[in-house]
Amino acid sequence: MLFRLLVPLGLLCARLPLHLGAPGPDGTAPDPAHYSFSLTLIDALDTLLILGNVSEFQRVVEVLQDNVDFDIDVNASVFETNIRVVGGLLSAHLLSKKAGVKVEAGWPCSGPLLRMAEEAARKLLPAFQTPTGMPYGTVNLLHGVNPGETPVTCTAGIGTFIVEFATLSSLTGDPVFEDVARVALMRLWESRSDIGLVGNHIDVLTGKWVAQDAGIGAGVDSYFEYLVKGAILLQDKKLMAMFLEYNKAIRNYTRFDDWYLWVQMYKGTVSMPVFQSLEAYWPGLQSLIGDIDNAMRTFLNYYTVWKQFGGLPEFYNIPQGYTVEKREGYPLRPELIESAMYLYRATGDPILLELGRDAVESIEKISKVECGFATIKDLRDHKLDNRMESFFLAETVKYLYLLFDPTNFIHNNGSTFDSVITPYGECILGAGGYIFNTEAHPIDPAALHCCQRLKEEQWEVEDLMREFYSLKRNKSRFQRKTLSSGPWEPPTGPGTFSSSENHDQPKEKKPAKQKVPLLSCPSQPFTSKLALLGQVFLDSS
Repeated sequence: MLFRLLVPLGLLCARLPLHLGAPGPDGTAPDPAHYSFSLTLIDALDTLLILGNVSEFQRVVEVLQDNVDFDIDVNASVFETNIRVVGGLLSAHLLSKKAGVKVEAGWPCSGPLLRMAEEAARKLLPAFQTPTGMPYGTVNLLHGVNPGETPVTCTAGIGTFIVEFATLSSLTGDPVFEDVARVALMRLWESRSDIGLVGNHIDVLTGKWVAQDAGIGAGVDSYFEYLVKGAILLQDKKLMAMFLEYNKAIRNYTRFDDWYLWVQMYKGTVSMPVFQSLEAYWPGLQSLIGDIDNAMRTFLNYYTVWKQFGGLPEFYNIPQGYTVEKREGYPLRPELIESAMYLYRATGDPILLELGRDAVESIEKISKVECGFATIKDLRDHKLDNRMESFFLAETVKYLYLLFDPTNFIHNNGSTFDSVITPYGECILGAGGYIFNTEAHPIDPAALHCCQRLKEEQWEVEDLMREFYSLKRNKSRFQRKTLSSGPWEPPTGPGTFSSSENHDQPKEKKPAKQKVPLLSCPSQPFTSKLALLGQVFLDSS
């Protein structure tokens, strides 16, 4: 039975060490980028609920409240902290009531997990204090950005914040998070080449591209993903229009026979004819915009690689049809399984379940060890590495389970929902349409409307106030300016509106001006080896 691998993982999650700051199994010191807070528990928390392990979800929530501390002298990846910690805490917060956790009055607009998410996100804000508004890649959780921090950050490390930060702004009422995320997205958009492509790494102080390889894989991937998911989550047509423009350029310059290569961002010439395992998210993303035919063709290309090796190597040389030297490993990444889950929901094609079956059997046969599931160091001989990535529990297991569980609450089509009373009125939650962040943490889009008055409602109130002040002026014996003589300016002071708007043509709020600096890219070792002129290949043939 396929669940023989998936269900016991709920128990495995509960036995994980509480702190990754402890020495590893080989006695070596921990990697500072892993921090000393409970990263794995946070990353795996919503997986527990999706797998039905409610009691462990409840226990882990208590453990996190007692143990997590972000006031630590640790250099943390801004990207990883956002997608794993902020995203994981927001998701768990919004799922708490479904998991039977006793929530406080005012939920989902308040709660301990939400406060933890906000605290973690505030630790990242100094990274955005650059002349361009694009963030540094690393920040010290206690001291902010180190003075000598490299200003070179990868594209994904700049454009992968809007899902978490917009959710956080909506729940807390503080616009700063969404503001900085939008500024970063726009700066990347403005930095694209004349042929509509973006590179791999950019200097956040100068806005100059450092690595000019353009593609859909490592270092770029989740930027495109967040334009689509941000557009859906926020119902933002501008974000979707930006992605669709990128999509045209990607098709024109990087797609060959339903594979996607790396090209020079200004010229469109091929620099690296490789498929990276991280690119396997693309068919799932295509399905979200309704491009099913192209998605399936690309998915089937990627599936042939899986069947060749029993997994996806980090790099695959497309012309040679084989792995790239020193990139033969498979750390149990989720991307191809993620695409299978999305495409199966869209098409019901049984070949997608075949991939799921193959994945379950491969993972169990090759990587299962006494204490978990080990990274496959080399797909050619199936040698293992002494580590298990937290994204295996957060993403791979979750997407596999959802592929085979059509009745899971995540797949709700709106036929059931929960009604919650918040300080802002009645709120509908749990009706479905969940948006997964790039670490597979589901966000309920309805929650973004629970803790703030809709703009339209605000306009109605302001219109009433305008009418009230107009009547008051008409009755006044003192001569005053009428509404017709100029735009209405609301009174200032506590409890009043602090800014005026043209209500017939509402303007977007301008982001706060950025302070000049102190801030690099998700630490994925193999991405640092992206060569500029295709020199990633060490061809011995």
